Order: sequence, then C-alpha cells, then structure tokens
Amino acid sequence: MRIARILTPTGPQHAVADGDSWAFIEDVFATPLVRTGEAVPIEGTALLAPVQPRDILGLGHNLTNNDHPLPMQAWHKSVHTLANPGDAIVARRGVGTVNIEGELAVVIGTRAEALTLENAFDAVLGFTIVNDVTNVDQVPIDEKSFQSKGGENYTPLGPWIETELADPENVSTTVEINGEVRAESGSFNLPSSVAATLVYVTQWLTLYPGDVVMTGAPNTFVAVNPGDRVDITLAGIGTLTNTVV
Repeated sequence: MRIARILTPTGPQHAVADGDSWAFIEDVFATPLVRTGEAVPIEGTALLAPVQPRDILGLGHNLTNNDHPLPMQAWHKSVHTLANPGDAIVARRGVGTVNIEGELAVVIGTRAEALTLENAFDAVLGFTIVNDVTNVDQVPIDEKSFQSKGGENYTPLGPWIETELADPENVSTTVEINGEVRAESGSFNLPSSVAATLVYVTQWLTLYPGDVVMTGAPNTFVAVNPGDRVDITLAGIGTLTNTVV
C-alpha cells in the first residue's frame, strides 16, 4: 500500500493510493486504516513529506565504512531540516563540498523499544526515500554531525510511504544528477542490515509512530552544485526529486 501526505485547501491530509486517486484516511497509524470517503486525483496533487517525525536518526556504520575505531553509531538530524518532494535544497556556501546521499528510510508505525531481529519490522509502518544532504568537509571536525548535516531543506523525504516492500534488505538505489546516473547501489550493500539498525537504535532510544530512521548511504553519495536536479530512485518505492540552489 502506498501512503502519501498531500496538500489540500484545508491543510495536509494523509491518503492511500487507489487507482488514479488518493483516498483520504483518518489516521495514518490506525490499524486498520479508515477511509473518510473523500478522494482527489493523483495527477497534479502536491505531495508533502509523508510524515512529520519527532525524531530523525541517521546511522554511521563506522568500523566497516571508514575504519574509525568505533562500532555502528546513530546520530540525530534536526527535524527543522525536513523538506518535501520538489523543495529546493539550499546548499550552504563557503563550507566546502555539499553531497547528497540517497538512502532507504524506515518510518516507524508503533512504539518501538528493545526490538530484536525477529520482530524489528513489526514496528515499521513502511519505507520511503530520504536524501541526507551533507556538508562533507565539516565531517572531520564535527563528530556530532551538527555542522555537517544542518541546512535548509537538508532532509528531503518522500515521495510517499510504501508499506509492502518485498525485502527491505534488498532494495536497489539509483542516484541521478541532471538525468545522468551517478551512483548505483542498494540496501544490500549496507554494512549493517536494516533490521540490525532498528535493533541497535531501539536498544538506546524508544521510537514512536512517525519517527524516521535513515539507514545509511551505501556509496550513494554525490557532490552537487547549485542548479543541479537530484533524482533518487529506490526499487519498489519510487523517485524523490529535488533541486539544489
């Protein structure tokens, strides 16, 4: 099932895809989902970030990726960096290279604490695409990922949530800049599995419905410049598009 958060004249509204329409639902976290009976055409509808998380977590798979003498670590990314599909990424000037990072994002659907490999996905509402924009030259002097990850619209999320992804551990990722493929990889190349990531995070922090876990960039990072169009495509989900200014 595909769930979007769309802009309507009366404000944001969650909806499920039904043929060529978005059918409104009462509560995106309800089981089962309850439709309101209202719908709008998919064509021409403005999509918003599919959730408004209280927490956005990123993952640094330290030891395997860069021989840093630490195991997997999580870090917080400010919710103030959240951006909608189509929003302009405001690349911070004067701080060096700005990278985009195409990643699989997990959207939590229920209270999640002390998950195990066996039940990790039971707490998941679905999966979406995230662009973890990074001031990469700040990373060596910014162990807390504050300077490197902060910026206007530095976390585009969307375009929707897919609740029935066949295998989260085997999702291919393609990054295009101005229509040219610049990176191809997938969750199958992550140093730690998606399930293991959720286990790790919930050992230390209880997650709640709508929280987002960015699972990491498996060599899906590309330097960008103002004027670039970024298309991140994840198999089974769709394409997240933003421009850089």
